[in-house]
Amino acid sequence: MYEGPIQDLIDELGRLPGIGPKGAQRIAFYILSSDKADVERLAATLREVAEKVRFCEVCFNISEEDRCRVCRDPRRDRTSICVVEESKDVMAIERTHEFRGLYHVLGGAISPIDNVGPADLHIRELLTRLQDSTITEVILATDPNLEGEATATYIARLLGGTGVTVSRLASGLPVGGDLEYADEVTLGRAFSGRRRLNEGAAQS
Repeated sequence: MYEGPIQDLIDELGRLPGIGPKGAQRIAFYILSSDKADVERLAATLREVAEKVRFCEVCFNISEEDRCRVCRDPRRDRTSICVVEESKDVMAIERTHEFRGLYHVLGGAISPIDNVGPADLHIRELLTRLQDSTITEVILATDPNLEGEATATYIARLLGGTGVTVSRLASGLPVGGDLEYADEVTLGRAFSGRRRLNEGAAQS
């Protein structure tokens, strides 16, 4: 244990996802050995993020305004919504230039082991958005792992009687992987090869 502010910094860094005690210690001592101007710039950036960045009131993507860039764009296809787990997944999909619709960020995935259930995600808000009759397709782009598949299955069941076509990203994404680390070509092929989970309005 270190004394005072350095231990406080290590403790705070250790709370970040993917950073263990040793990693937190390395980052803390890197900051300690950095120029004061660099440290102050980092602190100012963190303060700016805390003060200015929020979640879009429509899709829950990160934004500096009440509505995110995608939701404000009148050129987007408003008949389809792509459902993702996190805002980083929106950026990954946007890089493919394959999808021109809207997004809905759940804020995670169903994970009983982490005490995350459907009520902890933005699923209710998704159902509210689907009351707009212009939406004809929901693309479930949750991660291809156990939690992502469980979340996609749960949402697909909820949407079964809505008349909306529900599809799931298919070929190209390995099971157990994360969208964040998929390259543009792989994600693009996954969109092109998405499979339908119900018949929806297209078959009525």
